[in-house]
Amino acid sequence: MTDNLLTPEIETTATPKPETLPEKFWDPETGEIRLDALIQSYIALEKKLSTMVTKPESPEDKAKLHRMLGVPDSADEYCVKCDHGLFTPDAEINTRLHERGFTPDQVQTVYDLAAEKLVPMILELSEEFKADREVERLSAAFGGPERWQEVSRQLLAYGRKNLPADVLRNLSSSFEGVMALHRMMKGDDVALSPRIETHTGDSETDLRSMMRDPKYWRQKDPAFIGKVTEGFKRIYGE
Repeated sequence: MTDNLLTPEIETTATPKPETLPEKFWDPETGEIRLDALIQSYIALEKKLSTMVTKPESPEDKAKLHRMLGVPDSADEYCVKCDHGLFTPDAEINTRLHERGFTPDQVQTVYDLAAEKLVPMILELSEEFKADREVERLSAAFGGPERWQEVSRQLLAYGRKNLPADVLRNLSSSFEGVMALHRMMKGDDVALSPRIETHTGDSETDLRSMMRDPKYWRQKDPAFIGKVTEGFKRIYGE
């Protein structure tokens, strides 16, 4: 049993001031942060910062600000990297970017975005335009759109039945390839020419192997495509 029936006084410990807090923002009596002083100081700092950088009014002030930001004295000093080989730096574009105060990093970003976004879009549009022109050539070669549509269905059915999917896809991507496919189909209908294995050693198997080569279907090397086309001409005739 305890000897003291009285409630002892509760000892309290004052909250210590944070080490990084300036003295003017701390109330030692209450052990609390002086929020009003802190808020007033922040408002005063914000006003001061808003007046530190002003919009340049004269060409001299503008040039001074550009130098502070890292803008070179002339557009010729931009060192743009175009290692992708898709295009090269353009002097007129660089001049216009320099007039607007672009830093070297910002200019490089413009070129990088062009290579990443615009060039693929242009190439896609170019391929679509080329495909439309190829279809027009095929329509003319087969006697008009209606006749071409019928021949196209026949060629697709023949190719799916007799050719690997990648070979059919490659042949179908160009006017020359479609014409070669048409000669192949005609050759199957009337029996193959005896020249298949006797002319320069180019067999149908060799030519199909060549069409799987990236130079034929990806790079579209004209000389390589021409060799394949001539090979089919020798095999199946004109």
